[in-house]
Amino acid sequence: MSDTDANADTDQETTAPRPLVRRAEHVDYEEVGAADGMSKGVLVGPDDGAPNLAIRRFTLAPGAEVPPHTNAVEHEQYVLDGEYTVGLGEEEHVVREGDSLFIPAGVVHWYRNEGSEEGAFICAVPTGDDTIELVEE
Repeated sequence: MSDTDANADTDQETTAPRPLVRRAEHVDYEEVGAADGMSKGVLVGPDDGAPNLAIRRFTLAPGAEVPPHTNAVEHEQYVLDGEYTVGLGEEEHVVREGDSLFIPAGVVHWYRNEGSEEGAFICAVPTGDDTIELVEE
């Protein structure tokens, strides 16, 4: 093996994904643009070296409404707190702590928190481009 090959192997090793523990207090949350009362924090994602999945935590303030939209990628969600309504296609579902959802790519979905307490959920998505399209009602 030449010195150049040895250095290439070393360079590859230093760019390989590394384990990560992120404390809750180190997650930054931002308002979601098209949604009134929704915030998002990326728990783990591509910026952390995760090559396949991004895990995000969303919060829905009391009175929050997220308009009907589609995503180019699937979503798997787990409800952490609260109770809120999720529209999936033509159906509405009231979800609460411990419930799970699968939203296939391209399915129209929306959220509404009519309660007096914040709702929160974890959302896992494949990494890569995700086009979000708002749907006219």
